[in-house]
Amino acid sequence: MNTLSFQHFSPPARVICGDDSLAQLGKELARAGCQRAVIVCGASLVREGTLLETVKSVMGERFAGQFSEVRAHSPVSTVEAAATALREYEADAVVAVGGGSAIVTARAASILLAEGKDIRALSTTRDAQGALHSPRLMATKIPQFVIPTTPTTAVAKAGSAVFDPQSEERLALYDPKTRAQTVFVAPAMVSSSPLPLLISASLNTYAMAIEGLISRQGDPMADALLMHALRMLSDAFAHPESLDGVEARTRLVLAAIMCGQGTDFTGAGITTVLGHAIGARCGVENGVANAILLPHVLRFNAPQAGPGLAKVGDALGLPGADVETLIRKIRASFQSLGVEASLGAVQVPAAALEEIAESAMGDWFLKGNPRQVEDAGQLLAVLQAAF
Repeated sequence: MNTLSFQHFSPPARVICGDDSLAQLGKELARAGCQRAVIVCGASLVREGTLLETVKSVMGERFAGQFSEVRAHSPVSTVEAAATALREYEADAVVAVGGGSAIVTARAASILLAEGKDIRALSTTRDAQGALHSPRLMATKIPQFVIPTTPTTAVAKAGSAVFDPQSEERLALYDPKTRAQTVFVAPAMVSSSPLPLLISASLNTYAMAIEGLISRQGDPMADALLMHALRMLSDAFAHPESLDGVEARTRLVLAAIMCGQGTDFTGAGITTVLGHAIGARCGVENGVANAILLPHVLRFNAPQAGPGLAKVGDALGLPGADVETLIRKIRASFQSLGVEASLGAVQVPAAALEEIAESAMGDWFLKGNPRQVEDAGQLLAVLQAAF
């Protein structure tokens, strides 16, 4: 009897990559019947000027306006302001230009625009038994077009996690209708981000690919995406002197798209969950936090993650390796990129660890972790080991 049983439904994905990719933006907007597209981006693109003007020029008469106040971690107030801008411009499409924060802000603002409710009423909640529930967001959403400048997995996602600074909570909004209609991987755009940001985003992708492979969910088709993404990242990290080149940057973005698609089926785990909580509270880039946490999370999960770790070993060129061998390989890659080895070294205060662990218990990605997390004390132990 065949015990392999799964369902794998791939959402439509249009990815246009190459020197002439941006030239296709106007055609893609027309294909979707969009006449009033609004750019969502950060202030750095406005200051640079040239790239943003290129995007506007290829949009032509379909450019209706721009919202350029995106901030790191997509704070609620910024998302609400973006939704107001979309309404005022009478937007029928969004063009997100930038990294994960621009992409998430555009998606979340589109949800607020369509649903017309307070953001908390639209967010995933956790019940008394710890189960997570996402409300069904039924209103039609305006199409999303994405031009990434960093290798972020947010490109391929349907979820949008925004940060509430008052409560220090991450609020998760999930709506498959906000997936990108088309993604444009343009060399000029992916070459624009600072190298440290590129490395941090790639570290985040690397950790997510591993967490997807060891997740308690998933299927062979997701494994294919994740293993190849991890292989591409590992190859890139083996040549850090080449990371700033256009081809390397483009490959990192493509790996992030594959990882984002793969983890749609597998979810992630403790590394991603704790990285989210640390990044929102301590100003540490998610990728850096993930790189520090990952070895300790792998040790925590190892007793229940054997099959997944075997896939990780295959992708890293270490078939049959035990968890400590994999950790040595991973740490060597991170050290070659100049990543610190402890949370204390990146100024995460010891006094914040307990609060970080408590807040992380509400993160949606926790459900994919291969080892059941019973309480915040287990997360705190991982944090302390990484400190």
